[in-house]
Amino acid sequence: MSLTRLMTALSLGLLTACAHSPVDNINVEEQSDCPLQLHVGQPLTVSLPSNPTTGYRWAIQDSAGGVLRSLSPEVYTSAENGQVLGSGGQSTWRFQAIAAGNGRLRLTYQQPWEPEAEPAQTFDCAITVN
Repeated sequence: MSLTRLMTALSLGLLTACAHSPVDNINVEEQSDCPLQLHVGQPLTVSLPSNPTTGYRWAIQDSAGGVLRSLSPEVYTSAENGQVLGSGGQSTWRFQAIAAGNGRLRLTYQQPWEPEAEPAQTFDCAITVN
């Protein structure tokens, strides 16, 4: 192999190694998954157990707006055995880390017509973006 070809192959190898690879999506399904460390551009999916037939809904109280951007509204999917009327499922939100810094992603699970009532559940996650 000629020196030129060898140098070209090595250069391409180095460029490939240095190329920015896609950042893995972070999936959070419970409070114990927090706190989170993300990189700018990294996607985040939060899925929490939910059952809107009971009148309870998750509401975002703090969206970590300085460091996260919402990519979609809440999406509810029923459980895999969703044949049972009134069975629970998952509420899912998608975000993307947009800037370095710190924030909190805080959601409460309560009946919307009783905003002064204590939430049945809370999800409070500290977010650090590098």
